[in-house]
Amino acid sequence: METLTKRKTGTQELLELLRNPYQAQIAQTSVIASLGTSIGFTALLAIGFSLLRPYNSVVYAPKLKLADENQSLPPLGRGIYSWVIPVWHTSEDDLVHLIGLDAVVFLRTLAMCRNIFVTIAIVGCGILIPINLVNGTDTKVKFIVKVTPINTFGQANWGMAISAWLFNAIIIGFLWWNYRAVLKLRRQYYDSPSYHASLHARTLMLNDIPKDYRSDEGINRLIDAVVPTSSFSRTAIARNVKELPELIEDHEETVRDLEKHLAKYLKDPKNRPIHRPQCYPSKKDPACGTYGKNQKVDAIEYLTSRIKDLEVEIRELRLTIDNRNPLPYGFASYDSIEECHGIAFAAKKRHPHGTSIVLAPRPNDIIWKNMPLSKAQRRTRRIINNMWVTLLTILWAAPNALISIFFTSLTNLGQVWEAFRDSLTAHTTWWAIVQGVASPAITSLVYLVLPIIFRRLAIKAGDRTKTARERHVAGKLYTFFVFNFLIGFSLFSTIWNFVSTIISATNSGNDAWRAILNADIFMATFISLCEVSPFWITWLLQRNLGAAIDLMQLWNLTWNTCLRKFSHPTPREMIELTAPQDFDYASYYNYFLFYSTVALCFAFIQPLVLPACALYFVVDYFLKKYLLLYIFVTKIESGGMFWRMFYNRMVFAVILSNLIAFLALWVHGDGEHTEAYTILPLPLLMIGFKLICKSTFDDEIHYYISSGVLQDSETRRSNFFDGTKEDRLATRFGHPALYRPLMTPMVHAKAQNILASVYGGRLTDSNNNSASIEASSISGYSDTYVMNKISKTHPGGKMPLPGFELVPENRLDFAYYKGRHEFSGDYGRMSGIYSKPEDLQPPYTPNVYETETRPSTPTMRRNYMTRSSIASSDGNIIMGSDVHAHLNERQDERSGLVHGAATSPLSAPRGHLKSHSANLEPKSATSLRGGYGGVPQEEIQDPIDYDYFRWRRQNQR
Repeated sequence: METLTKRKTGTQELLELLRNPYQAQIAQTSVIASLGTSIGFTALLAIGFSLLRPYNSVVYAPKLKLADENQSLPPLGRGIYSWVIPVWHTSEDDLVHLIGLDAVVFLRTLAMCRNIFVTIAIVGCGILIPINLVNGTDTKVKFIVKVTPINTFGQANWGMAISAWLFNAIIIGFLWWNYRAVLKLRRQYYDSPSYHASLHARTLMLNDIPKDYRSDEGINRLIDAVVPTSSFSRTAIARNVKELPELIEDHEETVRDLEKHLAKYLKDPKNRPIHRPQCYPSKKDPACGTYGKNQKVDAIEYLTSRIKDLEVEIRELRLTIDNRNPLPYGFASYDSIEECHGIAFAAKKRHPHGTSIVLAPRPNDIIWKNMPLSKAQRRTRRIINNMWVTLLTILWAAPNALISIFFTSLTNLGQVWEAFRDSLTAHTTWWAIVQGVASPAITSLVYLVLPIIFRRLAIKAGDRTKTARERHVAGKLYTFFVFNFLIGFSLFSTIWNFVSTIISATNSGNDAWRAILNADIFMATFISLCEVSPFWITWLLQRNLGAAIDLMQLWNLTWNTCLRKFSHPTPREMIELTAPQDFDYASYYNYFLFYSTVALCFAFIQPLVLPACALYFVVDYFLKKYLLLYIFVTKIESGGMFWRMFYNRMVFAVILSNLIAFLALWVHGDGEHTEAYTILPLPLLMIGFKLICKSTFDDEIHYYISSGVLQDSETRRSNFFDGTKEDRLATRFGHPALYRPLMTPMVHAKAQNILASVYGGRLTDSNNNSASIEASSISGYSDTYVMNKISKTHPGGKMPLPGFELVPENRLDFAYYKGRHEFSGDYGRMSGIYSKPEDLQPPYTPNVYETETRPSTPTMRRNYMTRSSIASSDGNIIMGSDVHAHLNERQDERSGLVHGAATSPLSAPRGHLKSHSANLEPKSATSLRGGYGGVPQEEIQDPIDYDYFRWRRQNQR
C-alpha cells in the first residue's frame, strides 16, 4: 500500500509539472539576469575574437588570400578593433561584387528585420506598455506581468487594435520597399558581365520528355511547339551513365583511405613503424568474398590495387556509355539571353506533350541522380517525404515537452523519481553541472541534426537542384520550429489543463460537451500565453550569445587545432582546413523567421519581446556581415532566390500574429467584441498584399528583360555558335561523372624519396590515358637500387613518382588549389565568389589552342588546329609546342606535383589533331579531344539533321 501511495504521489507530481512546465524555468531565470548575462558574454566573446583574429587568419579571414584582383576584399589590419571599420564602411554595391547576390540578399533581409523590429518596438512599447500599466487592476504583481494585457479589460484594448493596424502597415511598407530593392539587385545581376558570359544564362532545361522526343531533334520539336518562330538552338539530350557516379564516389573514398594510411605510416619517413598499416577489404569490392572472415590485409597494397581496379572499370565504362539510351531530360542553349528567357516565360504555363521547359540552373546546382525521375516517382517521393516530416514534427512534441520539464530543472525529475532525488541530494554540484550542460547541449544537437535530416529527406523527395532543396529545407525547418518550439512550448500547459478538466468532468458523471463549454478554451489560451511570455524574452536575449559564438568560430578553432596537433592529417585534409566554409542559408533563414514569428506573436501579449528581438537583429547584422565578408562563402549562387521563401513565411508570421491579437481582443475586449472585429480585415489585407507583390515583381525577378543599357561588345558577343569555337554544352551540362578527372592520392613531399619502396600503385596518371609515363624502374622490391628518371625541365632533378601528387609543406593551402574541381566543388568556387564559375563563357579572346580555320560546308569533319600561342609573363609570345615548356618553367617550386595546383588545367580545342596533341605535355583529362575516357563531347554536323537548316551563325565582328 505504501508503494502504491508513493507511486500515486509521483504521478500527481508529474501531472502538476506537465500542467505548467515553465514554472521552474521562469522562476529561476529573470529577464534582468538574462539581459546582463547576454550582453556580458557577448561583449566578452567579441573581445576574445578581436584578440585572436590577428593571429588566426586561417580561421577568421580565410577569404582574404583567395579573392582575385577584381574581388579584393577590404584589408584587415592587425589591430584589435581594426576589423570594425571595413565592415562598417563596406556598402551594399561593393558587397554584390565581393560576396555575391545570395549573401547580399541575406544581409538585406537581416537589415530589414532589424529595421522592422526597431520601428515596431518603439511604436508597440510606446502604446501598449503605458495602457497596460495604467489600466491594470491588480497592483501586487511584478512589472514583467503588469506590461501584459492580462489585467486590461474593455475600452482600453483599443490600443491593441490600433497597434495591430500600425504593425501591419509598417511591415507591409518594409516588405514592399525591400521587394523593390531585390528586384533592382536582380536586374543588376542579369546585366552583369559574368551573367552574360555564363552558359546557363542562355540555356533551357527540359524535364519529363516523352520517349518519342528523347533526342536532340526531339528537343527542338518540343520548343517549336511553344514558340514556333524561335531561332536555332544547340541541344543535348541526357544519356544514361549507369553506375559511374557510384564507382567514382567509391574511388574517392578509397583514395582518401589510402591517403590516411600513408599519412600515418609516413609521418616520419626516416623512422617508419615496424608493421605496415592493415585494413579490412571493402564490402563493395567484388573480390571481397575471396578473403577470410574478419581477415585484415595490407592497407597500402590492397587500397592501391582497389584504386587501380576502379580506375580501369571507370575508364571502360566511360568508353561504353550507351548513346542509344537517352534519359527524359535535356538542354537547349541559345545565342540570345533575351530569347532564352522569353521562351521560358512562354512555356511557364504550357507543357508540350507533358514536358516542362524552365531556365537551366548552374551545372553544379543540379542533383543529377534526381533528374531521370518521372512525375509519378517525384509525386510519390514528395508524399512520402511530407509524411516523414509530419510524423517527425508530431513525434518530437512529447520529448520536447519532457526536455522542457526535466532538463531545465533536475529537481522536477527528482520529485517523480525517488532514487534520483537521493542522488541529487548527495551529489548536488555534479548534477548542477549536468543540468547546466544537458539542456543547451540537447537543444544545440537538435538544431544541428534537424537541417541534416530535412536535407536528406529533400534529396529523396526528388528536388532537381540543390538551391531548391535548400529553400525547401528552410521551409520545413520553419514549420517544425513553429509547431514544436512556439505552439508546443506556449500552449502545452493549456492543452493539458483543458484535456485534464474534460476527463475529470466526465469521470464525475458530467456531460462532456458541457465540460468543454465551461472550460473556456480561449480564455485559458490567452492566460497561458501571458504566463509563458517572460520565457520568450529571456530566450530572445540569449540569441545574442549565439551570434557571438558564431563570430568566435569556437568549433572550427578547436577542431583545426586538435586535428593538426593530435592526429595525422593528410595533405588533402590540411588543404581543406584552410578553405572557407560554405554558409548554411537554410538554417539561418529559419532562425530569423522563427525569431521574427515569436516576436510578432507575443508583441501584443508581452511588448518587451520587441526590443529583445530588435537588439538581436542589430547585433547580428554587424556580425553576420563580417562572417560573410571574410569567413563564409556561398557554395552555389542562386541569385538571391531565397527572398521569396522568406517573404512568404514572413507574411504567414504577420497573419499568425493578427490571430493572436484577435484572441486577446476577443476575451478581454468589450462585450460586443468591437475591437476584435476591427482587425478581422488584416489577414485578408496581408493575403492581398502578397498577391499584389507576386503579380508586380515575380516575373521581372525570374526572367531577363533587356534594360537597353549598352553592354561591352565582347561581353554581349556569344561565341557559342561560332564555328571557330568549341561547343561546351555537352560537357558543361553533361553528367560530371563522364568527364571530371579522377582524384589522385596526395602525399607529403617529405616522403618522396621513400615512397617508391612502400607503394606499388598505378604507373600512369589516371587522368591521362594517352600519356603513359614510363616507370619500369620501380621494381617493387625494397632491396633493389632504383634509378630515377631525370626531369626534362629541371636538369639534375628527378621525375616524381607517377600516380601521386607530392605536396610540399609550403603548398598546404587552399589558395593553390581553389581552381581544382575536387576542392572547389565543395568550397564555393562554382559560385564565382573568388574564382570563375564553372559555366563561365569567355569573351571573344583567343585561348591557348585557338583555331582559325574557315568554316566550310557542314559535313562529317573535324576542325584542324593551327599553331597556338600564349603570352609569357614578360610579354613575349611563345609559339607552338613551346607553350607547355613555358608553363612548366613557371612551376619551378612545384616540380614535385603531378598537376599544377595554382592554375586550372588548359582545355584543348575541339578540332586539334591527335598526332599533335600526343606531343604536348603535360596532359590532363580536359585536354583530350574526346574528353575523359574518350567519351565524345561534341556533336557531329549532319546536313540531313533537323537542326541543319535552322543554323544561324552570328556575323563576325
